[in-house]
Amino acid sequence: MFGKRSNDGSGKPLPAPSARPMVHAEAQAMPMPDARPAMQASAPQTPLAADAVAKPVQQPVPRREEPPVKRKAARNEAYYDTKSQVFTALIDTIDLSQLAKLDGESAREEIRDIVNDIITIKNFALSIAEQEELLDDICNDVLGYGPLEPLLARDDIADIMVNGAGRTYIEVAGKVQETDIRFRDNSQLLSICQRIVSQVGRRVDESSPICDARLPDGSRVNVIAPPLAIDGTALTIRKFKKDKLTLDQLVRFGAITPEGAAVLQIIGRVRCNVVISGGTGSGKTTLLNCLTAYIDGDERIITCEDSAELQLQQPHVVRLETRPPNIEGEGEITMRDLIKNCLRMRPERIIVGEVRGPEVFDLLQAMNTGHDGSMGTIHANSPRECLSRMESMIAMGGYALPAKTVREIISGSVDVVIQAARLRDGSRRITHITEVVGMEGDVIITQDLMKYEMMGEDANGNIIGEHRSTGIGRPNFWDRARYYGEEKRLAASLDAMEKITS
Repeated sequence: MFGKRSNDGSGKPLPAPSARPMVHAEAQAMPMPDARPAMQASAPQTPLAADAVAKPVQQPVPRREEPPVKRKAARNEAYYDTKSQVFTALIDTIDLSQLAKLDGESAREEIRDIVNDIITIKNFALSIAEQEELLDDICNDVLGYGPLEPLLARDDIADIMVNGAGRTYIEVAGKVQETDIRFRDNSQLLSICQRIVSQVGRRVDESSPICDARLPDGSRVNVIAPPLAIDGTALTIRKFKKDKLTLDQLVRFGAITPEGAAVLQIIGRVRCNVVISGGTGSGKTTLLNCLTAYIDGDERIITCEDSAELQLQQPHVVRLETRPPNIEGEGEITMRDLIKNCLRMRPERIIVGEVRGPEVFDLLQAMNTGHDGSMGTIHANSPRECLSRMESMIAMGGYALPAKTVREIISGSVDVVIQAARLRDGSRRITHITEVVGMEGDVIITQDLMKYEMMGEDANGNIIGEHRSTGIGRPNFWDRARYYGEEKRLAASLDAMEKITS
């Protein structure tokens, strides 16, 4: 027999399944090793940015209908009571100290055998479908991420938002909707959060209630636990799609025109220093991934991120990640530390996942000292606001520099600002491709190469608009494009964009 056996309270010993090795866990909250190949196979591989409605730019088209999702019937309290009893008996019955030695499929088979025995002994009245559902739920609780597993397996979900044990929301096609997913209690929810963050060497508990982490597929995770979260632990997961999005797909989704996508390809290829600006959920990280696809394979790229999300396909990539302080408040590695260290690693391009504070000064210095083609993202609502925010973040670092000097550093470092936006119908659009031209007096001069103009909405509430050229035929990075042999393609793309607009 494997593990220990206990009575179910009726005096009858539980029958032993086939003698196979198992493992011991002291409680439901114990972090388990990642023995979930099925989960890893189905988890998305790329950030979700253009999951919104796919429609041509200039024609009103009804919102694309998502394929119907089979939803389980709402579970009642009797189901959760039965599951709790079976789960408690399972923990008392098996010795989980050997379970980690089994592969995921073998471990699931062992758990299923014992759960079937428990259901038989306790004589629960369950249909075959209910029993299979219960078996899957308990296997997910022991080996995976519990009730989150079916949501993580779906590729149409952009975000999972858990507001305490009893309420879970998802975002599909740009719209938030409530699900029937719930956790046994707040202890189970916190246990799953601890399991997630422990995989990347972090912790979340009462003494350290805020944590950023990631899933094995790179999906972004944020946890905030009591006492800061008053109504129970709040868990937010930004999921990535299985298939990595490309600029061609963004064109099909209507996020950009083919001519605008060609201009973006050239910008990525000719080593312009790029800042991608946008609000939360506007698709900044996805767009950054798309641009990096046009970096030459022989360039050395170093990425710096708070939580590793970028999925670069080039062969010569070094990925760095910040580290929070330990329980004693020591050992923190900030974004500034990573960017400073990058400069000693012979980078050709530095990619910063997200610029949030004084590290923007170090990134600008890197852009200005031979690391052309560096890129980063920043939260802002327009290209002008993006430049203003960069100026403010430099001031946050305590640099006593005149405002004009700071603006000269910004204008001399940044070549292009690309603005991404999430519209009120849930769709994502690239709304501006804006060049930073230089200084005129104390003002940074910019010029738009392309803008997205909204013209109204159709009967289904979908935004109608189009990308318009501003008529700039010779952008400021023309000489750089000519250096890389891209001036003819750039001229053809700009001419085509202008003809479509006129």
